[in-house]
Amino acid sequence: MTLSSMPFALNPHISCLAAPVIPTVAAWASSYDGRHGPLLGFSQAVPGYPPPDELLTALAQAAGDASLCGYGPIPGEAVLRQAYAEMVNGLYHSTIDSRHVQITAGCNQAFGITVQALAAPGDTVALVEPFYFNHQTTLLSLGLRCLTVQAQPERGFVPDLDDIAAVLRQGVRALVLISPNNPCGAIYPPALIGDIAALCRQHGTWLLVDETYRDFIAPGAGAPHRLLDDAGWQDHIALLYSFSKSFCVPGHRLGALVAGPRLLAEALKIMDNLQICAARAPQVAVAGAIEPLTTWRDSNRTEVARRAAALRSALPAAPGWRLEALGAYFAYVRHPFDGVSSIRVAEKLAREQGVLTVPGEFFGPHQHPYLRVAFANADVPQIEQLPARLAACSAP
Repeated sequence: MTLSSMPFALNPHISCLAAPVIPTVAAWASSYDGRHGPLLGFSQAVPGYPPPDELLTALAQAAGDASLCGYGPIPGEAVLRQAYAEMVNGLYHSTIDSRHVQITAGCNQAFGITVQALAAPGDTVALVEPFYFNHQTTLLSLGLRCLTVQAQPERGFVPDLDDIAAVLRQGVRALVLISPNNPCGAIYPPALIGDIAALCRQHGTWLLVDETYRDFIAPGAGAPHRLLDDAGWQDHIALLYSFSKSFCVPGHRLGALVAGPRLLAEALKIMDNLQICAARAPQVAVAGAIEPLTTWRDSNRTEVARRAAALRSALPAAPGWRLEALGAYFAYVRHPFDGVSSIRVAEKLAREQGVLTVPGEFFGPHQHPYLRVAFANADVPQIEQLPARLAACSAP
């Protein structure tokens, strides 16, 4: 090969990453012939129903507002920042205001700008396994080192405090928690989250809490944590959120970061270089919907809980398949094929049974026995079809 015919170099931190997970899973279903009925989509965590008409109308009106066609404030529209601060205060009985809020284009972007603000290439960030695959790929793409804390199934996939301490002692810039968890649905007890925060403070480690699915915790459970009660929370805690699930608007890409002014000042610099500002029309529409749609969001949570109950009730009809965890949007199901890769199992389910799930191995190297089932994307009749198709799946 001559010098002139050699390929030009690409970023090795990107080249080492796998292809995006959800399109990969969806492609497996291209050979499904429909013999068992319509495709059952349990792969992507999206609401299985549209936003209410009031929000659709507000979105249409905002999209046609010429005043929102220009660049907006980098931190986000003031009306949404304030409305979201009030939403957080209502849940946590806290006293944050709009100055603590950065609006982003989805929670993935909130995570990305946060870790860029906190960690430089070569620094270490710790994830709890099973972890959200986009968290890991974001860290790797930035040249960051990843350590993991293994959450054991016998503990309901809730991490152990001693295991976290052992990882933090290795020198960690930030620890990431997801509760309710993606992929397994586990909900971390508020007291444990508080103990983890105290441990992070002791080790000089930032705590990032992704609470994308917090609105689907059962009513009456109380606040998911009490982190904002700590007078010094702004020095070492960041909370990440997505409007996608609660308001059924994932296509409008709207997320939020709650943090102290020091971190937000750095995040602002990154946001300006990535996007300048999140799309303005959905910001305005959602800001006006937060309070009026409280009852609708409560019914939304009830519907998702109904789907969770349907899955819990239906799965025993699939011999050998075991429900290991269930919560918020997700079920974590152990497949019956010992020693077989979950990637092979999920691919066979998609191609032969018309069932889309996400292999556990995409959520960590120790997750080969599991499949993630995103049940909120399916209605109860679809969920009730799942056991028969699982039972019909033979070993890959």
